[in-house]
Amino acid sequence: MNPFIISGYHTPEFFCDREKETEKIITALDNDRNLTLISPRRMGKTGLIHHVFHQINLKNKDIKCFYLDIFATQNLRDFTLLFAKSILGKLDNFSEAMMKQIANILKSCRPVFSFHPTTQQPQITFDIHPQNTEASLQEIFEYLKYSNIRCYIAIDEFQQIAEYPEKGVEALLRSYLQFMPNVKFIFSGSKKHLMDAIFSSANRPFYQSTQKIGLHPIPIDSYRKFATQIFKKESRTLKENLFDEIYNRMLGHTWYIQNIMNQLYALNKQTVDFVDVETIITETLKEENATYKTYCELISKGQLKLLSAIAKEKTVTALFENGFMQKYGLSAPSSVRQALNALIEKNLILSNDQNEYFVYDRFFSLWLEQKGDI
Repeated sequence: MNPFIISGYHTPEFFCDREKETEKIITALDNDRNLTLISPRRMGKTGLIHHVFHQINLKNKDIKCFYLDIFATQNLRDFTLLFAKSILGKLDNFSEAMMKQIANILKSCRPVFSFHPTTQQPQITFDIHPQNTEASLQEIFEYLKYSNIRCYIAIDEFQQIAEYPEKGVEALLRSYLQFMPNVKFIFSGSKKHLMDAIFSSANRPFYQSTQKIGLHPIPIDSYRKFATQIFKKESRTLKENLFDEIYNRMLGHTWYIQNIMNQLYALNKQTVDFVDVETIITETLKEENATYKTYCELISKGQLKLLSAIAKEKTVTALFENGFMQKYGLSAPSSVRQALNALIEKNLILSNDQNEYFVYDRFFSLWLEQKGDI
């Protein structure tokens, strides 16, 4: 197996660093603190959550850990169905007494007990009528509470609840969560401005209800050591300056580094060099060319001009200063701000703790840089 994983989580052996973040999350959960975990997509937060749950279960198998990705949910019913599918039936042994208890609690979900046709393992399916969604959701939380089993639940892309058409979803969830002594939550999200609005706005239900953790790039020294040791185990060589070049061009963004390292490792060469890296990047940009053209067609000319300017600069702090605006032929600061807000909303532009703006998709940024004037 290629040790440079680009999706999912496998084992600690293939997981790089994040020791401080792992310890901080485990300590918070074990001390009854809910968490908000914020990072751009593809920075490794999902892998970190699974790594944390793996470490927790090594120490205490009695703690039940659940991971839900709600990115694809469109409304509260979708959320409730996913929640039910992920949780219900996972906290018991399907004894007759327990099934009766579940049936008594879950009156709105209409649980149906059956056996998998192949494995013969017991399973539960659910049918939730839209009119019973809130009641069903409450019953699921009651099931968790009365199980009396300690549970850690990670809800990924949590900012999606702000897009649901139903009113008061945040308040509804908060009303249930605050009375769950045996259940702790990780609310993970990739859109910083939306997550900040949910958890840092004084007029929102989740205000100051969690400990906040921001996920930053893995330190270059730790990442370099991890990568070079993998090559060394196979009696192969990865030069330090080569890895540093990859890290810096990708601005430390985990998935993009992993992607290139995965392809370098797959070459099975004794020593990889800069030509190999350039070839991989060139081929990747060719493969994504049609996609990136579509991106450009879906935004306004003003937004594209600003996006291209930021890509050429790699990172930009002084977006509204005359020097930057004149260099790239940008119009009034108000127009630049309007374009910036639109690009942030579309998740095409991100900013870091140093208030530096950059193009989120590192390969798209390189593609824009190569295109010259747009």
